[in-house]
Amino acid sequence: MGAIPHAGGVAFRVWAPHAEAVSVVGTFNDFKPGTHPLSRENDEGYWYCDVPGAKVGAEYRFHLKTPAGELSRIDPYAREVTNSVGNGVVYDPRAFDWGDDHFPTPNWNELVIYELHVGTFNDTNPENDTPATFRDVIHRFDHLRRLGINCIQVMPVAEFPGDRSWGYNPAHVFAVESAYGGPNAFKEFVREAHRNGFAVILDVVYNHFGPGDLHLWRFDGWGEGDGGGIYFYQDWRSETPWGHTRPDYGRGEVRQFIRDNALMWLDEFRIDGLRMDMTLYIRSVRADGEPNLPDGWSLIQWINREVSEKFPGKITIAEDLQDNEWMTKKPDEGGAGYSAQWDARFVHPVREAIITPDDANRSMHALRDALELKYNNDAFQRVVYTESHDEVANGKARVPQEIDGGDPTGYWAQKRSTLGAALVFTAPGIPMLFQGQEFLEGEWFRDTVPVDWDKRDEFRGLVRLYRDLIRLRLNRAQQSKGLTGQHIHVSHVHDDMNMLAFRRWADGGPGDDVMIVANFHREPREGYTVGFPAAGTWKLLLNSDWAGYSELFTGYASADVVAEPGEYDGQPAHGTFGIGPYSVLIYGRPTA
Repeated sequence: MGAIPHAGGVAFRVWAPHAEAVSVVGTFNDFKPGTHPLSRENDEGYWYCDVPGAKVGAEYRFHLKTPAGELSRIDPYAREVTNSVGNGVVYDPRAFDWGDDHFPTPNWNELVIYELHVGTFNDTNPENDTPATFRDVIHRFDHLRRLGINCIQVMPVAEFPGDRSWGYNPAHVFAVESAYGGPNAFKEFVREAHRNGFAVILDVVYNHFGPGDLHLWRFDGWGEGDGGGIYFYQDWRSETPWGHTRPDYGRGEVRQFIRDNALMWLDEFRIDGLRMDMTLYIRSVRADGEPNLPDGWSLIQWINREVSEKFPGKITIAEDLQDNEWMTKKPDEGGAGYSAQWDARFVHPVREAIITPDDANRSMHALRDALELKYNNDAFQRVVYTESHDEVANGKARVPQEIDGGDPTGYWAQKRSTLGAALVFTAPGIPMLFQGQEFLEGEWFRDTVPVDWDKRDEFRGLVRLYRDLIRLRLNRAQQSKGLTGQHIHVSHVHDDMNMLAFRRWADGGPGDDVMIVANFHREPREGYTVGFPAAGTWKLLLNSDWAGYSELFTGYASADVVAEPGEYDGQPAHGTFGIGPYSVLIYGRPTA
């Protein structure tokens, strides 16, 4: 579909069932309609022609004669556009030099995701009203590499209206945003990410298109009532929170269009996974899950089945937020087939626990439930986080801002935001950070406000804390394999004392077993006892209250624990320790 370069020129194919005549116009014929007419291929409304001598880089459009008049449209399958209201550009997806790129996607239990927005992540000239580009992001790969993450999740990069956007209003889903650099720049981004050890997950939007600069709208002039034409539902099923622009998931050509788009990113751009935006609005009409859209569900199943078969090891992630384990069941079992889903039952109770000002209102039982949750008995079918683009905007702010709006870089904000981060990296699941979280980025997310990189130096101790948490999560020192494992047992839950303790393990034993103790109170706890799964020495691997992480921290002198035999908390041994305020201690069983 679209523009198909070959040795002798460029072929063009488009779907326009209600058009009476179609021609391709471009720089190769001075945009003169009728010079290169397309022939109707079949009764389904496909049109085709070959233009000898046309070349890669030529600008083009389709000119359609329809009962509604003559229309000029950007190719729905255009891989490149000059801008959202400009022209398509003939693009050769085979021409990019990938070099020696053969990146193995990390196992899902070893993923650490960093979500970023291209336009603001490293915007060095915000006053000129142009966003950052893919190459600007590449310049910060050294920071991400030192931080220790191994996966970048990119907010949508499909062409959108204007130059600044979150990206969730795609105008041309096959074209890469021109203001970010276009398709080759994105491929360069992926190639360099792989060279730096980062997988790349791309956010895609299929629950609606547009609504701005949307050439798909009444593409060939036809539409029923106020409906959007061949690409959209024509009735009540078209309604979404973003306009009446829900694709017609029941129409074969539209299903193919969306399926082709999903697989293009994995094939031509070599990305390592897809995160699908608000799948609730693909499988149903409203936020309450009603009425169901069986066509949307079957489309999701088809895409996930295709990804699994054609790109084994690649991950697909749903943003559904309905705690629905059918999202991550296999299609053969009737499920949607996603690898994982964002977990609302983690982020909301954890944010509540760290944002609530009164210690007496922090629920350790709610935290226990958030920690222990699995989908289909698989911890890595969920993504856990305290910040995402949704959680830090739309009436909500970054965690430090929510904790203490008057002093979002002060003691309380630092202590409780890092307490939440420690739970993210010690909970079973795929952990995720949002850009700048590691150096206390404040306020709320906007597509016009760049990340404040001066804070990286100002809060370099906190960056080190995040780095140390990530190293433990990935078992870099061979001391904490349990944090990559499926298993958790929350053995100590004390609401009155605001204390929580839990064990993590993969296979169990020295070098594997990890015990995490968390104090959700403003005062330290001295001589505190919890159960341990085995007697003997437990080495302190991390104390989040260490003064080296922040000059504001108390530096409470926690130490290794010698667990004595004797049942406690239902465990065969027990140990006593001290812990600082709003702090986490991580203990491991040494191998020798």
